[in-house]
Order: sequence, then C-alpha cells, then structure tokens
Amino acid sequence: MILEQYYIECLSHASYLIGDEATGRAVVVDPRRDVTEYLDDARRYGLTIEGVINTHFHADFVSGHLELLEATGGWIGFGEAAQTEYPIRRLAHGGHLSLGEVELEVLATPGHTWESISLLVRETPGAVPTAVLTGDSLFIGDVGRPDLANLGGGSTTDLARAMYRTIHRVLLPLPDAVTVLPAHGAGSSCGKNLSAELTSTIGEQRRTNPSVQSMSEADFVALITDGQPAAPAYFAVDAALNKVARPVLDQHRRVPAVTAAKLRAALTAGVRVLDARSVADFTAAHLRGSVNVGFDGRFAETGGMVADIGEDIVLITYPGQEQDAAMRLARIGSDAVIGYFNTAADGTFPGGLADLVRTAPRTTVTELDSLLADGAITLIDIRNPGERDFGVIPGSVPIPLPQLRSRVGDLPGDKPIVVHCAGGWRSSVAASLLRAQGIEQVSDLVGGYNAWADQSMPA
Repeated sequence: MILEQYYIECLSHASYLIGDEATGRAVVVDPRRDVTEYLDDARRYGLTIEGVINTHFHADFVSGHLELLEATGGWIGFGEAAQTEYPIRRLAHGGHLSLGEVELEVLATPGHTWESISLLVRETPGAVPTAVLTGDSLFIGDVGRPDLANLGGGSTTDLARAMYRTIHRVLLPLPDAVTVLPAHGAGSSCGKNLSAELTSTIGEQRRTNPSVQSMSEADFVALITDGQPAAPAYFAVDAALNKVARPVLDQHRRVPAVTAAKLRAALTAGVRVLDARSVADFTAAHLRGSVNVGFDGRFAETGGMVADIGEDIVLITYPGQEQDAAMRLARIGSDAVIGYFNTAADGTFPGGLADLVRTAPRTTVTELDSLLADGAITLIDIRNPGERDFGVIPGSVPIPLPQLRSRVGDLPGDKPIVVHCAGGWRSSVAASLLRAQGIEQVSDLVGGYNAWADQSMPA
C-alpha cells in the first residue's frame, strides 16, 4: 500500500495519496490546487489516480479536485450531504471503495460541516484498519470547529452536538493502533489547539486530546464553541468556490515582473501591494502604501486577510521567491497577482523609488509602558480570542487581525495607535495595513505580548 502525506506549512494543510501497488489504482484526498506533486508521485509509484475525495467543503483553501479531474478524468467524491454545481460521487456512511487489495471505508463524521466524512484505510479487505483520514473532524490535540462559514445548514450548536457524536460514537471506538491522519496541523484556523505533530493514533488521542475526554455533551459544546480563532473573511469565499465549477489553475503559470514605474503606478492607483520580505527589512525600508506579509510566516492565509479574493495584487519579494509567493496565494483562490518586483538581495529599493521609501515606526516595551501610563496611545491587541486567555496587556482593545480591515471605522482617531500580537510578525501586518488604509500614526510593539510579559510580569 502507498499512503503518502503532503504537508504545507503555509496553510498547515495535509493531503494524501492512497494507492494499491498491485493494481496501480489510487485516489487523492483533500488536494490543494497545485496538483503536479500528486501526479508526479503517482507516476513514480506506477499509480493511476482514478478519483479525488474531499472530506468536506474546505474554507481555508481552494481544493484541487477540479484540477485533478482535468488531469486524470477521474471522479470526485464527497459525503452524501454535499451539494455541488459539478457531478460528484456520493459517499455514504459504511460504503467501501476498493483499490484492489487496499480498501477505504467511508465514515460519516459531521460536526465541522454536515457533509464531513472520514476514511478508514485497510491494507486488505476485512483487515484491522491501518489509518483513518479524519479531515477536519478529529485533529491531533483538538477537534474541528463547528462555526465556520461553510456550514451546510443548521446552527453552530447543532453541529457541535453532531461533532460530539462523531467523536464518541464513530472515531474513538476505533482500535488504539489506528493512525490518525488529519487535514490540518498547528496554526490552522480550523481549530484552536492543534498540535505540531502530523500523525498520531486513536489510542494516543483518547489519552491526551483535551477535546475528546469524557464529558457531557453540553460541556463538549461549550468547550468547542468558545475561544475559536477569528475566521478570515475569505473563508466564506473559498467554501463557496469549492462548491462550483470554477476555472482551474494553470499549473505552469508565471507571474511577470513589473518595472519600478509600473510599481509606482500600481501604488498610486490603489492596487494592493504585498511586501513579502522580513519584518526587519520592511521596517528598515518599504514603499509607502505597501503591506508587510512576510514570506517567512503564514503568507497565504494572512494575504487573504488583507486582500480580497479577486483583487489585483503586486508582490514585492526577494529574488527567487516571487513565483512561489504567487502560488501560495493561488492556493486560497487569490489568482489576480498581476506582477512582482524584486528588491536587491539586501532588501533595498532602486533610487527611482527613493521618494516612496519609508521606515516603519516600532514601539519597545519600555516605551509602551510609558505611553500607556500617560494615556497617550490606543493599544490594539490583534491576537485571537483564545490567545488572550493566556494574558493581556491592561488597557488593550481586542480586534483580531482577520477582522481588522472591516473594523477600521471602529478605531479611535484622537490618539496614535500601537498594535501588538504575540511575537511581532502579525503586528507588522496590522500596522502596515492600517497605514495603507490612511491611518498615519500607527506603530507596532517589538516582540509583541511575549516581550511585554517577559519584561513586565513578576518572575
């Protein structure tokens, strides 16, 4: 049996290739849009991809089922509650899919969405299961949230109750040794306490996962509906895209370079310019109106927070990163990257743009404490609700980063603003976004809440 996991850190997303070596038949589960890696590996293993299965309608990325359909001519499978604009194979609870000796059993596992399924993998028919692909139902360290915009009907509480039944009646009763292979890992907004581990077992999750311990249904519902990360607005767009016959991604597309003059014109016209360089280089020198979304962080998801799907984007990158950056945005459906501009390797801009170059103001913890004592600033905490449970800077106003663009009008205009996150990466995004929106007196906290806590909290 071939069971290959593909994990991309930028979206904390895992997809899978499952194949039977004897028959050469295979399926791909929860694919991303750039499908070349699956096709290349299938050829390497001597497999023919005959189907693609989505465990549910994903909201955090655009699934590659249509790309694989175009490349292979195979079928697309969803849980039987799914409603799509394109033909699908409906996969009912208890149904079996044979690849030869390798067999998949469909488990209906609603809770994250109504159409959610998991796939139980056996190396031979009737054998003890080897693995279960749990989608966004059972994560390592958590369970899927029930409140995203891709819900197929019903209330958040109804889905949370369905998740309780999924966990305790369908997944936890599986044998201890069954390997758990989820669709997401740490950092994903599809849950709140996901582990950085990429695999586990049913037995290990039964022992260690706080969300699946013995508790009443009411306590479970309260647990998984409280403190979830703020969902980026693009999640609803991607969930909708995954249900319709959208255009497929050109697997070989190349984003063109733009000249300094065209970059200047784009900024003048209000085109969203994403500067993918590090926080340090952006702070030292950036172009007025650009937004810092560093390539070294959660570039795709964060890009979806600061630019609408379909909005024209120009990238500023280090040499050699431009095409990868554009592809990462394409994974969330942001296909309108119209060009890129490379800085020098040391992060500097050419003299022809010198009049647009700015430095980014930043505030140290010592300066912050003084400013707060004087009442001289408004402090905005852009962390997620669950992060604030670990501690807050007194006087801070909570506005999670995914909500910041839509709540600019809520910001007070009578004082300078300081924004902070946990460590200083997201706050650079937020501060540059607010300056690009026309709020000039904005800085961010160096080192974020963690630096403040280290310096200000009693040892």
